[in-house]
Amino acid sequence: MPKESFACKDIGMSCGFKAEAQSEEELMKKIAEHAKKAHNMSSIDAATMSKVKAAIKRA
Repeated sequence: MPKESFACKDIGMSCGFKAEAQSEEELMKKIAEHAKKAHNMSSIDAATMSKVKAAIKRA
């Protein structure tokens, strides 16, 4: 069962993306790939990264 989860909507994005993973490292890979494809972000800036990390839910 996944331990970490994230949804774009949790940081104020109007996006239905949700991801789950066993670790934060694995989850961040999924988030980075999604950000690149769906939001045209070649990298995630520090401010957005801190929002993302704060929004990760741990089960």
